[in-house]
Amino acid sequence: MPAFFARRPSQLRSSDTCLAYDWMMNILIIGGTMFLGRHIVNSALANGHRITLFNRGQHNLELFSNVEKLRGDRNTDLSALRGRHFDAVIDVCGYTPQQMQLIADALGRDVPHYVFVSSISAYGSRPPFESYDESAPLAKGEKGYGEEKARAEETIEALYQKRVAVVRPGLIVGPHDPTGRFVYWPMRMARGGDVLAPGRDARPIQWIDVRDLAEWIVRLVENKNMGAFNAITPAAKYTMADLINACERVAQSKASIHWIDDATLLNTQVAPWTELPLWIPDNDTDAGGLMLAKSDSAVAAGLTFRHVDVTVRDTLAWVRSLPENDAALGAEKTLSPQREAELLLRLKKAH
Repeated sequence: MPAFFARRPSQLRSSDTCLAYDWMMNILIIGGTMFLGRHIVNSALANGHRITLFNRGQHNLELFSNVEKLRGDRNTDLSALRGRHFDAVIDVCGYTPQQMQLIADALGRDVPHYVFVSSISAYGSRPPFESYDESAPLAKGEKGYGEEKARAEETIEALYQKRVAVVRPGLIVGPHDPTGRFVYWPMRMARGGDVLAPGRDARPIQWIDVRDLAEWIVRLVENKNMGAFNAITPAAKYTMADLINACERVAQSKASIHWIDDATLLNTQVAPWTELPLWIPDNDTDAGGLMLAKSDSAVAAGLTFRHVDVTVRDTLAWVRSLPENDAALGAEKTLSPQREAELLLRLKKAH
């Protein structure tokens, strides 16, 4: 093991939650200012590493004044990376095989360790009620999001053989989430009243807190782990009822939950996943088993999970801290209060 990977604890942080080390790695992070990337930077800095960011400089320019920032575009201009050498690369924003080829051309072939953040979507069909691990077949083709992620994985692994860790997260949640997906449920339960809850209350669901993911990715780099990992809460750890109850508990709201079955929701043209986040009908032939991924390999490599109440609490606090115009993240896609009320009234009359 190279000397710079030898851990030498020097002091316990005041929070008593992690160790600072008197060794330092030189890490390139591609992206690093939006959601997952910013949390990775924070985790890496907390562990004493030297960080270089490469991005277009279009978002959150005020962040990380103490790190080196290289400007460029991974699709057209990677000149800032040529001739540079890093102990490890963490790539949070690669989507296509062409992008991976261009990065490798700019950095050269001697990168010691490359962590590529892919996606659970890189797998092919996820049949209903079937769990799957990292040996499941990847999606075929080159046009869709999951297909391109799969081809990107194959490209970077071919370029840096046996020096790549492929991270396949499911739904990433927590503070600074720009999508509004998971955010919908803490905000909805905080509002209280009659709540439309999708599908079965015991339906398994999965997510990963962005901070757990970020801290673990930094550990992957420190330990130089290789291979593919499903980065997600263990299958069947949480149900939809667990999430809704946690949101109600944390928000200290008064809500009346109305569970509506898959068939009824589909018949009323409610869009799975988008209008009601974390809802995929059980019998969906392609994605019914999406949230049944096994994460044993990631857990064995050190992935840990904070309690759902912590994730909900911190997400809700972050959203409430935003300006009013920003607090309705993703509201244009999720179920509006008006549509929810109309659906509940219609379903009540039908029964």
